[in-house]
Amino acid sequence: MPGMRLSALVAQLGGTLQGDDVQVDGVASLEHARPSQLSFLTQRKFLGAAQASAAGALIVRPAEAPLLDRACIVTADPYLYYARAVPLLHPVPEGMPGVDARAAVDPSAKVAASARIGPGVVIGPDAEVGERSVLRANVCVGAGARIGADCLLHPNTVLADGCILGDRVILHPGAVVGADGFGNAWAGDHWEKIPQIGRAIVGDDVEIGSNTTVDRGALDDTVIGNGARIDNLVQVAHNVAIGEHTAIAGCVGIAGSTKIGARCQIGGAAMISGHLEICDGVVVLGGTLIGKTIRTPGVYSGSYPMQGHADWLKNAAQLRHLDALAERVKQLEKKLAGLDSSAGEQA
Repeated sequence: MPGMRLSALVAQLGGTLQGDDVQVDGVASLEHARPSQLSFLTQRKFLGAAQASAAGALIVRPAEAPLLDRACIVTADPYLYYARAVPLLHPVPEGMPGVDARAAVDPSAKVAASARIGPGVVIGPDAEVGERSVLRANVCVGAGARIGADCLLHPNTVLADGCILGDRVILHPGAVVGADGFGNAWAGDHWEKIPQIGRAIVGDDVEIGSNTTVDRGALDDTVIGNGARIDNLVQVAHNVAIGEHTAIAGCVGIAGSTKIGARCQIGGAAMISGHLEICDGVVVLGGTLIGKTIRTPGVYSGSYPMQGHADWLKNAAQLRHLDALAERVKQLEKKLAGLDSSAGEQA
């Protein structure tokens, strides 16, 4: 049976083997795992599901290991261990290096001999593609753009003129790095386009999701720091800076010239206004509007909880009068303060 024995996984990834040294041929969820597969338990509340699972082996924490009667790999962080086990048990097939005959590569471009260039790829003048990088079908690399080593550009991705990807960058289908930023000047009766002459620079070990756009800078560069993770359908506007190891979930919009620190987590559909700063270590919950600078690490939320539409209409009607109500409270506080003062003088 293909796959790996648990002892081989432990030898590469660490952890402690409990029980039989079984062979596993893949990773699956607790609910759907087969006896030949490995699954994982991250929280005590799923212990019942783990005990009922057909998985041949489990990745578990030390606290849960004694409660399970099958082969286990015991580790402090089962979820991280699972993430590292998946590429070992589900390796991506490697193709042969070379340039497909249906690709169009400018004679001045530099493509490493170990790179793989798929059909329909277009590589512009003076562009560079690093060692072992893979460009799948219909990727477009602009003039003077640079791709580092071990990158993976999925079909229909774009790296525009002059823009840079570091090493081990992944662009998922439809991602665009280096489109023009939204720069326009009002001329009295029409808009005039402001040429965007900056670049988009993406650091090492960055992953950018499908149909996400990272605009080039207007003057200075848009910069994505090392290790950042950006989900699908995210808008990163011109001159934005995103710090190292920050993770941004789907449908987030980041307006121009905003700076986001390192190790931040931005929840789905959050909206971040332009020309502000978010310090390191900030967590923004999904659906939150960030309209001013954040200087203190912590968790920030501005979303309104879901409720029935009729109740929402009633509350919305009250919110319209909130300013008037606050003014009435203020006047009442003044009157009360005056009454307290008069009572004190009489005493």
